[in-house]
Amino acid sequence: MSAAREPPLVAGADAGVADPMASEAAVIAATRAKPLSRWSRSGLFGLAVLAAWLFVALFGPWLMPHGIGDMGAAGVFEKISLTHPFGTDYLGRDVLSRIIDGTRYTIGIALVATLLACGFGTLLGLLAAVNGGWFDAALSRLQDTIVSIPSKMLALVIVAAFGSSITLLIVTAAVVYTPGCYRIIRSLAVNINQMDYVTIARTRGEGRLYIMLREILPNITGPLLADMGLRFVYAVRLLASLSFLGLGVQPPAADWGSLVRENLGALATGGASVIAPALAIATLTIAVNLVIDNLPGSAAAARDDH
Repeated sequence: MSAAREPPLVAGADAGVADPMASEAAVIAATRAKPLSRWSRSGLFGLAVLAAWLFVALFGPWLMPHGIGDMGAAGVFEKISLTHPFGTDYLGRDVLSRIIDGTRYTIGIALVATLLACGFGTLLGLLAAVNGGWFDAALSRLQDTIVSIPSKMLALVIVAAFGSSITLLIVTAAVVYTPGCYRIIRSLAVNINQMDYVTIARTRGEGRLYIMLREILPNITGPLLADMGLRFVYAVRLLASLSFLGLGVQPPAADWGSLVRENLGALATGGASVIAPALAIATLTIAVNLVIDNLPGSAAAARDDH
């Protein structure tokens, strides 16, 4: 009798060869189940620092060791101590308490301005990409006109003309950073607007609003979030610059830029009162940048300064 013929080897799971499509699907499923699984350590550290600052902004009044108006017996520009971890300011107030109180102004104003800028910029960018023609050209030229003015100069002109208030600071930052968001969203949306699935949607009679919200917007979410993080950093920097010049948040309220300006004259003797709010600005902006670097599609966001 002849020996039984061996069954042929079959490529696939039975042969111990992994299916590439199945492996990719498993990776995507695992990433969705654990969205932070692919984040780097620096990204997780930045997320933790950002979450801590957001917690301080929300619950600051309950975290302050001293009242923001308390002028204790410690004296002005006292050195670091257990009672005053960052010393005291030019009126003898606890610097740590002032930083905690200023967190809600710094983060709150920058966050609202960023949401407005990115909201309007995204809407205008989608409209320009979908409509095209003269509408796209006119809107793009208008945004280019605003971008041609340096951001800080434009902000100074607006604040100097209308005075300084929290509402005006939010509107100013939103006006300054809307064109930058518009340019990025439009460039992404124009490319997606030429895709086959968008053409199919038009063929079956879908309207422009449907195409904007259901076909284009979901495909630019990653770059949009990354750009939003960058706009937030720019807004924090702009607010700190205006406050340092005395045109930002006005007394008795104070953001971190105001705290640096108020105590700058005592840098040699009471350096903690200047360095502490400056470090607060640095840690917040660095944390946001670390988070941005770990967002999907972050590389597509153009890091312009407008």
